Order: sequence, then C-alpha cells, then structure tokens
Amino acid sequence: MPLPKPPATKAALLSPTDFDAQAAPRAGKKSIKPAALAEPASSGPTLLDTTTLPPAARAVEPQVRQPARPASVAAPAGPQPRPRARKTRSEGPPKLFVLDTNVLMHDPMSLFRFEEHDVFLPMITLEELDSHKKGMSEVARNARQVSRELDALATDAKLDPKDGIPLAKTGHKDAAGKLFFQTRLIDVRLPDGLPQGKADNQILGVVQSLREQHAGRDVVLVSKDINMRVKARALGLAAEDYFNDKVLEDGDLLYTGVLPLPADFWERHGKTMESWQQGGQTYYRISGPLVPALMVNQFVYLETPGAAALYARVTEITGRTAVLRTLKDYTHTKNSVWGVTARNREQNFALNLLMDPDCDFVSLTGTAGTGKTLMSLAAGLSQVLDDRRYTEIIVTRVTVPVGEDIGFLPGTEEEKMGPWMGALDDNLEVLARADGTAGEWGRAATQDLVRSKIKIKSLNFMRGRTFLNKFVLIDEAQNLTPKQMKTLITRAGPGTKIVCLGNLAQIDTPYLTEGSSGLTYAVDRFKGWPHSGHVMLARGERSRLADFASEVL
Repeated sequence: MPLPKPPATKAALLSPTDFDAQAAPRAGKKSIKPAALAEPASSGPTLLDTTTLPPAARAVEPQVRQPARPASVAAPAGPQPRPRARKTRSEGPPKLFVLDTNVLMHDPMSLFRFEEHDVFLPMITLEELDSHKKGMSEVARNARQVSRELDALATDAKLDPKDGIPLAKTGHKDAAGKLFFQTRLIDVRLPDGLPQGKADNQILGVVQSLREQHAGRDVVLVSKDINMRVKARALGLAAEDYFNDKVLEDGDLLYTGVLPLPADFWERHGKTMESWQQGGQTYYRISGPLVPALMVNQFVYLETPGAAALYARVTEITGRTAVLRTLKDYTHTKNSVWGVTARNREQNFALNLLMDPDCDFVSLTGTAGTGKTLMSLAAGLSQVLDDRRYTEIIVTRVTVPVGEDIGFLPGTEEEKMGPWMGALDDNLEVLARADGTAGEWGRAATQDLVRSKIKIKSLNFMRGRTFLNKFVLIDEAQNLTPKQMKTLITRAGPGTKIVCLGNLAQIDTPYLTEGSSGLTYAVDRFKGWPHSGHVMLARGERSRLADFASEVL
C-alpha cells in the first residue's frame, strides 16, 4: 500500500489558549438520534465549540464540533466527572439540632455531621466548653479543638450571627446547614421540680423556647447524657442520641470473618471449578452466585456428615471468580505453636492469620476464655524466638479500671503497667509450663528469655513513635475510641504486625458502645483488605465453669 503524499503547505499553529481548549475532555462518540438534536442541552459537561476559534485553528481540527446533548442522554465519563448532587434525606424544612456539651467533647467534628440541617449552640454550652478546655485528657483536647473550629467559623465580621453562619465555610462541604448562637437571654419557666441554675435545665429551657419560636420546624436536642434525654422527653421535647460516631447500628451486623458454605456447594460449583496444588496446599477457583458474598482473607468451611470437611481461606477475588486455599491444620500437635494447638474451628482460623507473614493486621473478638491472648502470645513468641521474623513483642492496653481506682502506681512505665497486665502474666505461665522436660532451671531460664523479648508500653506515650519489625499486641481493644485506634495502628513501620484483641460485651470506657468502639471501627474498615484478617471466636475453652458462667450470668 503506497504512503500518502506529504503536505504541500505548512500547518497553522494554535495559540496557547486554543491549545488548552483543545485539551479539554470531549464528548463520547455515541450516536444521537436526529429527533433529539433539536432539544436544548440542560446537563452534562461543556462541549468545545470550534466556531469561536480562529480560522487557522478550524482548518486544523475540522471535526471537533459536536451537536448539543439532550437532557435525556447520559453524559459520558470523563477525566473529571461532574460531582453528583446531594440528596436531601428528609422532606420539609431542615431540622434545628441543639447540641449538648458532651456531644462536642465526644466528637469535635460533630458540628459538621448534620448534613442539610441547622445547628444551635446555647451560651451555656460555650461556658461548659471553656471550663473543660484545660488539661491533657482526651476531653480537654476535644474541647480545645471545638473552640478552634468555632473561632474559624465566627471570624468573618461581615456575617451576622443572627442570620446563621454557613457550616461549609471552613471547607466541610457535606455540612449544608447553618450554625446559630444564642444571642439573647431566654426566660423560660420550667417545672418547679427542676432547679433553674443547673446547666442541663438551662439547655432544656432553650430547647423549649426554640420550639415555641419555630412552630413549623422540628427542634431536636442531641445529647450523649441518657438522663438529659429522659428529662427532655418527660417535658415533651424531642431528644436523640448522637449516632454519627456509630459504625454499625446493631452489633450483630459486625463482620465475623467466617462464612459457612451451603450444603450443595460441590454440586453447584463443581462443574466450573478449577483446582491445583502448590506448596502442599490445595487451591480452588470458583465462580457463581457465592462470589459476591466473599471477601479477601475470609474463612469458609463446609462440614458434611460422612464426608471430609473443607476449611479454606479466600486469597483472591477477580471479577466473578474467587480463589480458595486450604488451611494449615493447627489442631494437630505436629503444627503446634509454642506448645499451643487449636481446640476448635475458629481457633484454627485465628492461628492461620496470626502465623501468616503477609497479614499485617489481625483482629480477634470473642467472649472471655476463647483463647485470644494465649494464641496471640504463642504466635508472637514463635515468630520472635523461633522464626526471628520480629525482634520483640510490644504489649499495650487501655488503663480503664473496672471498679474504683486505687490511685497512682509507683515505679517506671513498665512497672506502672504491671498491674494492668495480669492477663499477660497468666498466659505466660501457661506457655512456660508447656515444656515438661526442661526442669525447674530450664523453665526459669526460658521465662527470663521470654520476658526479655516482651515490652509493656503505655498508651499515653504512643504518639510519634514508629515500630520496626515488632509484634504489637493491643489487649482489651474494645475500650479504645476510633481516634485512639487510628493513633495506634498508624505507629506500624516496615515489617510490623498488629494484633487487636477484645470482647465487645465488656466495654468500660464511658460513652462508648459496641457500635462506636474503636475495635468495631477497625474491623469494619479493614475487612476485605488483602493484608488484614478478622475472626470472631465463638466457643470458650477456658473451663466448663467459665463457659457456663458466660452463658447464664
């Protein structure tokens, strides 16, 4: 085929402005019906019209102009898609939420969590914020952050606080409402049984006055204080808890990490299944309706009477296919981890995660006595002392007492954390007794060696640290807030593994529930990540007394 003739004349050059205009995203090459061309365009990205370009530019690009797109034709995806319009979740006028002080001190960004609704702050709320801003506690830090956010919102002298301050002013585009301050004294007569000078009753008076002023608008009190909400409802006022910090509405919806396979799994997937062996393990590639329900590092099992059981782990999900890999059997004594073997199905799943070097984050939940701490310590000691995969074990936990506080503890940081690590000492005694042939001197030497590889650190001094090649064990993680959980997990450096243990039924931190716990937050955010795994341990193995007590008490 002969080549075309070279051009006889030099092409015209585009100006920089025209060149940038030509680089703008163009419409797709979809065909449009002639009847739709006459309709005016009402949406979609702006199209480049070459009629405004100089003649030379039109000579270079004669086919750039596109017909106007009708409103009924969807705009094609471009490099910079048009932002989707926000949808108002409620009908009618926006609500007016009156915030209690404890909401602001619980979540400093709660001002911007109410979408299109307005927020009202009584003056007594600002007074209480000012009284709680001193100190180094989490509450004091949150109070100072709220004060900075309010200062940034109220700095514009052109805005009248009586008309409301747009909450999106500081860059929070999700907050489409306005912020109102109490600018005048409100004299409301509350029932005689309520003291007029108490801060909670003053806020109730403000809510009652606002409801009278805005008769056609919903005025709702938002408070973390249960008694405050009860008093508000007793007075006929609308009151709600602050739900935005909750990851899940119901704790039963939490990701368990385990999925039982249907009884007809082999019949439905056997014809299209591929299987192969690699490294002593069997792999299955499946496709079908089960794949959308799977997640990476999720465990699946099939136990059928009279047939061999299948225990596998999802290692890869590509499109409509998933790859399952059989597990290493840690219930057998030949695969024991520092003398510990799995006693049930979920413990076997947990040990597969704990011993996997590619799994950087592991979370284990379950009731008391399910073996969370014992398995984690055994896996840590095996990988620190035997495999030399990590240099040492770092153990930390939240120092929230169950009963009355016993006061300040003497000694260094590790000595102060000693009374909080009773569970660690109990499990180390179990692991030290695993070898009965070593004798008393051998067990003492082993215990000293184990102790030298375990460092106990306080949560208060974690900010700014970086852990390199460490096995970090976070015990009682259900008492952590989402912010504290983020602080701890972001300490991980190269080669570090973080294990979070907790029982969501034993939360001791005030204002923290199963739905708003940092452990729930981490499990929900990390599910499906290829380098993390979660298992909810179902059966206790401590003793028959502990199992019965956890069920009936």
